Amino acid sequence: MDDLETLRAELTEAVEAAPDLAALDEVRVAALGKKGRVTALMKSLGGMDPEQRKAFGQEMNRVKDAVARTIEQRRATLEAAALEDRLQHERIDVTLSARPEGTGSIHPISQTWDEVVAIFGQMGFAVAEGPDIEDDFHNFTALNFPPDHPAREMHDTFFLPERPDGSRHVLRTHTSPVQIRTMLSQKPPIRVLAPGRTYRSDSDMTHTPMFHQVEGLVIDQATHMGHLKGCLQEFVEAYFEVDDVPMRFRPSFFPFTEPSAEVDIGCSRKDGDLRIGAGDDWLEILGCGMVHPNVLRACGLDPAEYQGFAFGVGLERIAMLKYGIPDLRTFFESDLRWLRHYGFGALDVPTLHGGLGR
Repeated sequence: MDDLETLRAELTEAVEAAPDLAALDEVRVAALGKKGRVTALMKSLGGMDPEQRKAFGQEMNRVKDAVARTIEQRRATLEAAALEDRLQHERIDVTLSARPEGTGSIHPISQTWDEVVAIFGQMGFAVAEGPDIEDDFHNFTALNFPPDHPAREMHDTFFLPERPDGSRHVLRTHTSPVQIRTMLSQKPPIRVLAPGRTYRSDSDMTHTPMFHQVEGLVIDQATHMGHLKGCLQEFVEAYFEVDDVPMRFRPSFFPFTEPSAEVDIGCSRKDGDLRIGAGDDWLEILGCGMVHPNVLRACGLDPAEYQGFAFGVGLERIAMLKYGIPDLRTFFESDLRWLRHYGFGALDVPTLHGGLGR
């Protein structure tokens, strides 16, 4: 029995000294293989008397199991070390370009988003955000949408499955719910900009089911329509980088503003080229108006004390106008050729003093 304990100690020492998996496998074969030391002793059991064979066999099995456990433990340790070594030597920096000779591009929507935020940030607007999935109150009711308004119909809006209480959430149809959440959580004066994704059930050359919109909201005790016009005039001239852009306000209707207006800017279409600025034509770019008293009441604000204005513009639309992109759908087709042509360099950070775009 002492010989078996000596054998177990020798084999354990050999296993623990194995420097790698190949050496460990050699130790395993030498110990437990067909011609291994433990296997040879097991074969000697046939020449022993029953009592001796029983005792020796039990001890041999104990030694065999102990050696096997030690081998498996050492194997797990060596495999973990081998994996760590491989990870260190084969590590790939996934932040690098797959083709080092090429450079990535900033998507025109991302660039336009940053440009708009830079302009209104200079005017003192703070960026506000909200969820893409909204309830009926924030998306419709608080914004003065009547119960029979077309936007509440399935053919215009993406509705989610009915909830246990019978209500149905929607993919927000505009970023106006962010204005509602802001008015419910902050006290005037309020001056926020709400950029984000919006969703409507529509798809053609000028519409996509998902698009980007940015809305602005100002609430205080003295704001009037003249402030709205001055704000938008400054934005248009800064964004298109054109001085003295003609602008006109046409009466319109939105449930959440009164009075409401569509804003047109002057342009020229001479020789088939669209140019923003003084010209003989007009181009609609956004909608706006004074915040409806019902919207203020829904947010707990007294319309006799507070008033303000709101506006909204599609980021894809103004990006198409500024950068000459003819089809809205190409923004979402993931065509690298298109992105290389219309994209921006990673360091083209838009600032008013340094220039917004190329």
